[in-house]
Amino acid sequence: MEHNVSLITMLAGGFGLALIFGFIAEKIRLPALVGYLFAGIIMGPATPGFVADMELAPQLLEIGVMLLMFGVGLHFSLKDLLAVKKIALPGAVVQMGLATVLGLGVASWWGWTFGESLLLGLSLSCASTVVLLKALETRGILDSMNGRIAVGWLVVEDLATVLVLVLLPPLAGVLGGNSPAAGDASSPLWYVLGVTLLQVAGFIALMLLVGRRVLPWMLMQIAKTGSRELFTLSVVAAAIGIAYGAAVLFHVSFALGAFFAGTVMRESDLSHRAAEESLPLRDAFSVLFFVSVGMLFDPTVLLAEPLRVVAVVAIVIIGKGLAAVFLVLAFRYPLNTALTVAASLAQIGEFSFILAGLGMALGLLPQEGMSLVLAGALISIALNPLVFGMIQPFKALVLKRSALARRLEHRADPLAVLPMSTEKKFLEGQVVVVGYGRVGRRIVKALGERHIPFVVVEQNRERVEQIRAEGLAAVSGDSGDPGTLIQAHIAKASMLVIATPDPMNVQRMVEIARTLNPDIEVVIRTHSPDAVQIFRRDGIGEVFFDEEELARGMKNHILSKFAPAEAESHKPAHGH
Repeated sequence: MEHNVSLITMLAGGFGLALIFGFIAEKIRLPALVGYLFAGIIMGPATPGFVADMELAPQLLEIGVMLLMFGVGLHFSLKDLLAVKKIALPGAVVQMGLATVLGLGVASWWGWTFGESLLLGLSLSCASTVVLLKALETRGILDSMNGRIAVGWLVVEDLATVLVLVLLPPLAGVLGGNSPAAGDASSPLWYVLGVTLLQVAGFIALMLLVGRRVLPWMLMQIAKTGSRELFTLSVVAAAIGIAYGAAVLFHVSFALGAFFAGTVMRESDLSHRAAEESLPLRDAFSVLFFVSVGMLFDPTVLLAEPLRVVAVVAIVIIGKGLAAVFLVLAFRYPLNTALTVAASLAQIGEFSFILAGLGMALGLLPQEGMSLVLAGALISIALNPLVFGMIQPFKALVLKRSALARRLEHRADPLAVLPMSTEKKFLEGQVVVVGYGRVGRRIVKALGERHIPFVVVEQNRERVEQIRAEGLAAVSGDSGDPGTLIQAHIAKASMLVIATPDPMNVQRMVEIARTLNPDIEVVIRTHSPDAVQIFRRDGIGEVFFDEEELARGMKNHILSKFAPAEAESHKPAHGH
């Protein structure tokens, strides 16, 4: 053919090989993304045979990152980030600093210059939100407290990395790299930092003040046309268009622009539909993202520098993981949360590639450094599902063998027990509400307005502080831990309302509750159609699934037990 078909060739080869190797990976009980990465290595210049257009790979990678980060934004609002700010902000900053110091120290021991060592450390310090999203979605814990802390932590890392990307060019000369452009050299560091902060703040302000009004309105108008294609097109156009505009006008990364596009679109009543309609395209480009990463990898580094590869992987998985565990435990969160956050951070991804690429362009990172970063990313991403799978067995082993771990798990915490001054009405015949998110808040408000006693169980310590400040009964802790439900006086409660969509703990919570209180009634919220079938088949409790009627349906069902006349007057138009 006379015309250039390199894009078509790459798409055909990428999707075809990804399908083959992804299927093989699943068959041998490895995550499919390992197969996608291997497909990229096969298509790259480091292996014989077919070589795809390497100039297209970075652009396809960027599109994949944009759509995936847009999906993250659709699932995670700014309110969620602010809800975990006390642990996510200091935790991310300290953990990034420790990982950077580890990388700097190891590379300096190899004989690298300070600038090269610093770049390697920075590249190893930032985990991939894309990989994390996949891991949390696969396990159904994206909307859980642990999931929100992990995503909030990584969002802070992404914001910090954006600042690093802006500061590197003017600092390149000082660090031993290529001298920046004359215009940049004349700008002092404080000026560059100030401009960067103003640009990011300007973009965020524009999205909050204008975007959160315009985007939901636009979606509603397009939805009224009844055209599914136009609705899908509007979602994709908003994601990519805002990401591109953010990069051009505010010099914000594509990934960060797409993320904030998702967060403001989440404010729309049609956000659930937007997530569903864009999911196939996001899935397709997530495959191309991993294929493109694989194309950049030179596998000879595994043979040439095996010890250095091991050191990099150890920093990413062990060093960052241990730092996260200690930091989360220091904030008095349970061991399960600490291990989940540690597993979430035990990998590196897209921002590491961007940092390493910029370092090479500025002469601050040798080619070997780029290969080591890619090797660390590939190995850590491949091992990440195994790390997640080890959380529960490792927790059980540590609690069995270590008295210190048992003390940390059950240490004295004023928020983990009800105050001695709690009125008796909250301790007998009360409703135990697990989760204080959007649905939980609406249920608690309805109970409070009708003077129905309740106790809230919430893993987010900041929310428990706020609830208690309002004079309400609440305890902090893992709802899957018998001790937490015991502190909520589940043994004498009349009803257990599970308002969190985390399916991992539901069966364990119900089992604990019914062991202590065989007659307790259980009401469950879930986002998973499979979980609905399982819960109803096993007779676990009353299950509510429909997103739009979820809170209203649960609220009316609960009120029917305590205020039947009022519940009847507010009965929803359709069932659950």
